[in-house]
Amino acid sequence: MIDNKDIISMAEVQIRSFVESKRPQDIEVRKKLDFGYTWDGQTALLFEIRPQWNNPANILHLEFAKIKYVKSSKQWKLYWRRASGKWEAYEPIPSSDNLQELITEISHDGYGCFFG
Repeated sequence: MIDNKDIISMAEVQIRSFVESKRPQDIEVRKKLDFGYTWDGQTALLFEIRPQWNNPANILHLEFAKIKYVKSSKQWKLYWRRASGKWEAYEPIPSSDNLQELITEISHDGYGCFFG
């Protein structure tokens, strides 16, 4: 039987792998657009890394997706960030017990919520 600790450990590996697959191979391109994430053991924030358009010395981390694990229900919840900065449940698939399903949905981005 898999416990919550194992689920969380496997989740970080899946999230890291997804982010790495999105990162440009070319180091010069990464200076203009890259991807990263933070992980606190329960919530992952996925973000773009890019220089500010009018001040390239200022590097921005622009969050576009949040994935949160709810232990009590053993569900992963997916959120997207509106232009207002508010997080909103991603309505086509707001939650799942399968993290990979949500990662696939972010990658597919059928509604342009994550990558525009």
